[in-house]
Amino acid sequence: MTPEGMAFASSPGPSNPIYPMKNVPTELIDFLAAYDHYVIATHKEPDGDCVGSSLALDEWLRRTGKTTTLLSSGPFKRTEIKEYQDRYVSRIPEALPSDSVALVVLDCSNIERVGEAGEGLPHYPTAIVDHHATNAEQGGLCFLDASAPSTTVLIQLAIEKAGKGITQPEAEYLLFGLCTDTGFFRHLDDRSSETFACASRLIAVGANPKKTFARMNGNKSFGSRILISRILSRMKRYYGGKLVVSYETMADTEEYGLEGRDSDALYQLIQSIGGVEAIVIVRQESAETCTVGFRSLDRVDVSRVAVQFGGGGHRQASGLAIEGTIDALTPKFIAAFADQFPGIPAE
Repeated sequence: MTPEGMAFASSPGPSNPIYPMKNVPTELIDFLAAYDHYVIATHKEPDGDCVGSSLALDEWLRRTGKTTTLLSSGPFKRTEIKEYQDRYVSRIPEALPSDSVALVVLDCSNIERVGEAGEGLPHYPTAIVDHHATNAEQGGLCFLDASAPSTTVLIQLAIEKAGKGITQPEAEYLLFGLCTDTGFFRHLDDRSSETFACASRLIAVGANPKKTFARMNGNKSFGSRILISRILSRMKRYYGGKLVVSYETMADTEEYGLEGRDSDALYQLIQSIGGVEAIVIVRQESAETCTVGFRSLDRVDVSRVAVQFGGGGHRQASGLAIEGTIDALTPKFIAAFADQFPGIPAE
């Protein structure tokens, strides 16, 4: 971590994004100017926000005369980000091009979330930029704002504060990440004017919402639609229909591959069911481990459930990886929602 031992975290704030530019610390801007080479690391199993924020920061740092290394453990499962996979390395090069090296960790609740690619990272001067409410990182230069809708917004505001302006390629990456984490703005409400102002500034320099939507939602495989229908067919309702739970088996993954997954479309379809307030999708990744996705609408805080099992994320979108099987874990996840549906039996 940085020797100064400075931490910056916003107060919890509202559940939906309102982000004033004044909260970007000058120390972060100074950090991004102080070194010759930056390793930009993101969380394992990257999504559009961590890819968009890291690519935009990479472009901007190079524009200011720095050299960079993009680092990710992968895998790049999502169709919309696969084209960027070759831009990242999975291990730090043995010889970096400078003795003046620093690390920027983006969109991570803690540095461990970088995964296998993070081996050897902690000895570099480090800044963490994140918007997850469950961020547990302490000390160092940690710029956390849990009220921000995406890490790309934080990077946008940092670039703007540095006074260098935003280029069209940077704007495209930033809008892509913002749209990914907001579900193309459908998760935002009347407290989100500053978020739309940020988007407007990106569009003003050439980011294209139509192309961004097509990138997020187009070019899906035929098998991905069959897999969605299969998971939908397994849905079960709990707490009077307020919680819906389903699962994906290893056999499903073997048949359709990781590219067959389209979680956003799946969650949209389930959330459109009347009365549904929260969703749990359990995926058997190996004989011993599962990954779990949690989603909610307004009232339910799924991050509270995810944290109980070692995960984290946002109030309305969280996840985790955990040892166990679908059959053994699912009843535990169902039970963990009991305090959010008081007085309603699970069955």
